[in-house]
Amino acid sequence: MAKHHEAQHPIVPRERLDFGLDGDIPTYWFGGDAFKTRFFDAMSLIFPTGERFFMTTVRDFRDRVTDPKLLQDIKDFNRQEAQHSMVHNQYNDRLRAQGMPVERLTKWLDVLLFDKYRSRYSREYTLGITGALEHFTAIGAHPMFDERDVMRDAHPNVRAMYAWHAIEEVEHKGVAYDVMMDYAKVSYFTRIAAMLHATIMFPYVIFFFLNSMLKADGFSLWQRIKLNVSGLYWLLKPTGFAAPIYKHYFPYYKPSYHPWQEVEQPGYKEWLTAFNLHRDPVQASELMRAAMAR
Repeated sequence: MAKHHEAQHPIVPRERLDFGLDGDIPTYWFGGDAFKTRFFDAMSLIFPTGERFFMTTVRDFRDRVTDPKLLQDIKDFNRQEAQHSMVHNQYNDRLRAQGMPVERLTKWLDVLLFDKYRSRYSREYTLGITGALEHFTAIGAHPMFDERDVMRDAHPNVRAMYAWHAIEEVEHKGVAYDVMMDYAKVSYFTRIAAMLHATIMFPYVIFFFLNSMLKADGFSLWQRIKLNVSGLYWLLKPTGFAAPIYKHYFPYYKPSYHPWQEVEQPGYKEWLTAFNLHRDPVQASELMRAAMAR
C-alpha cells in the first residue's frame, strides 16, 4: 500500500448553503472598485470548469488507489468541489444578468482544459497541473482572511462565499497531491514542469477574463490600462494583497514537499467554530473577521 498522508483537518462537504447571492449586491461589490470586483469575478468564472478538471484528473487514477482512507477523501473532495461549482455557478448567473460574456469565457476555458490539455498532455501531467492549481487555491486564501482584513470593503455575502471556499480548500488540499505522488507516481520533473506551466497559465486566464469583463462594462482601452496599473499595484506592492502568498509558493519546489507542511490558514479555526455553532456561512465569515481583528 502506498503511503497516505493523514490530513490535519477532516474533509467535510457542506451542502445546500445559502449565501444570499440573489439579494441586492452592487455590481462593483468590492468597495465600488471595478478592478478588485472583476478580479474576484474572474476567479468565480474559472472555478466551475477548473474544479471539473480537478475532479476528472483525479478520477483518472482513482482505480489504482487501494487506501480506504484516501478513497473516502477522494469522495469527499469531489463533493466539496461539486458544491463549489454549484455556488459559483449561482454567482455567475449574476454576471450573466450584468451582460458579462460568461458563456464565451467559460467555453474558452473548457476547450483549453478538456480539449487541448487532455489531448496534448499525459494524464500524469494534467494531474500535475491539478496539483499545482490546488496549491494556488490553497495558498491564495492566506491573504484574504489574515489580520489585515483586506476584504473589509467587500460585500459580506460575496466575502462569505470566498471564505467558505477557502476553508474547504484547506481541508482537501492534500488529496490530489497524494494521488499524484503515491499512485500516479508523477516524477519530480513532471510536478515542477506542471507548476511552472500553471504559474504562467493561471494569472493569464484571470487577467484575460478580468479585462474581458471590464471591456463588457464599457471601459475604454485607456481606462482598462489605468485600472490594470493601479490594480497590479494593489496586488503586488510589498504590503499588497498577494504579499503573503510569496513565501508559501516556493516550498512546492522542494523534493520533499507535501501540502500538509504548510502553515495554518488564517481564520480556519475561527470560521469552523462559528459555522458549527450557527450553520450560517455569512455569519461564520463575519464572526471569523471579528475574531481575527481582536
